[in-house]
Amino acid sequence: QVQVVESGGGLVQPGGSLRLSCAASGSIFSIYAMGWYRQAPGKQRELVATITNGGSPTYADSVKGRFTISRDNAKNTVTLQMNSLKPDDTAVYFCRVDSRSRATVPFIATWGQGTLVTVSS
Repeated sequence: QVQVVESGGGLVQPGGSLRLSCAASGSIFSIYAMGWYRQAPGKQRELVATITNGGSPTYADSVKGRFTISRDNAKNTVTLQMNSLKPDDTAVYFCRVDSRSRATVPFIATWGQGTLVTVSS
């Protein structure tokens, strides 16, 4: 099994910054993609940013230029640096890891439990 643990959420004022971290551990042979999704109250979960093992990032239009995703393949960690935060960024942020336990099986997604980010004055 794979465990995914997020950290770094909290309360921040508009215009402020936060850094989210996520670590994957357990039965991991390789990881293809690591990413962040968020879910605001009453809304569906949406993609924020993902990054492949080759380092190619993808961002939601709403966060381009403000958020930066990075990963450490050796440590199986992914980080989301969030700058210029807005009240609309308020949500529970979930880390997703697409991994496999050996070379001959498909990648499967494992989600963390989420960390709350609140942007408010």
